Amino acid sequence: MLRLLAMLQMRREWSGPELADRLRVTVRTVRRDIDRLRELGYPVDSGPGHAGGYRLASGTNLPPLLLDDDEAVAIAVALRTATTGLTGIAETALRALTKLEHVLPTRLRGRVTALHQTVTPLHYTGGGPQADPVVLTTVVAACRDHEILTFDYTTRTSATGPRRVEPHALVTGAGLWYLIAYDTDRADWRLYRLDRLTQPIPTGHRVPARELPATDPATFVADKITAAPVRYRSIATIAAPADTVRARTWGSLPGRITPIDTHTCTLDLSGDQLPRIAAILASLDADYTLDADPDVLNHLATMADRAQRATPT
Repeated sequence: MLRLLAMLQMRREWSGPELADRLRVTVRTVRRDIDRLRELGYPVDSGPGHAGGYRLASGTNLPPLLLDDDEAVAIAVALRTATTGLTGIAETALRALTKLEHVLPTRLRGRVTALHQTVTPLHYTGGGPQADPVVLTTVVAACRDHEILTFDYTTRTSATGPRRVEPHALVTGAGLWYLIAYDTDRADWRLYRLDRLTQPIPTGHRVPARELPATDPATFVADKITAAPVRYRSIATIAAPADTVRARTWGSLPGRITPIDTHTCTLDLSGDQLPRIAAILASLDADYTLDADPDVLNHLATMADRAQRATPT
């Protein structure tokens, strides 16, 4: 029956004798197995007569897809690329990748890894969040199963140490992946950047899910990012609506855009990287005033002077 279902997924229509010949059974056996598939909820349509054709119709539920080795490898590699290179579908691709790699035979995992390591996609720097697919799939599975996770973590001051957490959720924003988790050693909720997280190891110990001290994961991350200490303070008042600014910054600054009126808003650009502050200001395509630390103003002045020297007179 699994082979029959796989064949029905391969092309639009098969005749009864064709299926019987391919499966090396009788036409009567094919009819019997078609009836069993229908009983299991698969919408198999058939034409009249002894040689009537069979086809798998669209149903209310997606039937299981049966893949050969090459198809499984191709899909796994494509999903790994999608988790690190495309905005919008990255989280969905990650869930699909986690399911696929959970059942992928050992003989195929080496092929998937080899292909992914040797084929390097060119990503636009303003695109989706970047992270190691192995780390992503391990962490998302731990979130799903409420399984305690251990890993090494490097802080913003470059200090590295072990962590033991109860993972809660993953959130993407500002070009990064964030893990929300309850740190069991510190007895507190913490936020971890996945690009600073290495060697995640599931412990096999599952615990009941804790209640997050926020209305939703996105709000938790936005509040943590806003409250985090930064090296450079920079707040712009922009002559553009908040929705326009949000669209021009790719929605990557959650909680940092505050409307003043229908035509003006403020944008908190405070952070640790002067080039990033300058790049976001350049993307606004609107007039603004800036309340910022001297280091930020000096960096912008240097960039403006460099651009002016590069412009032919």
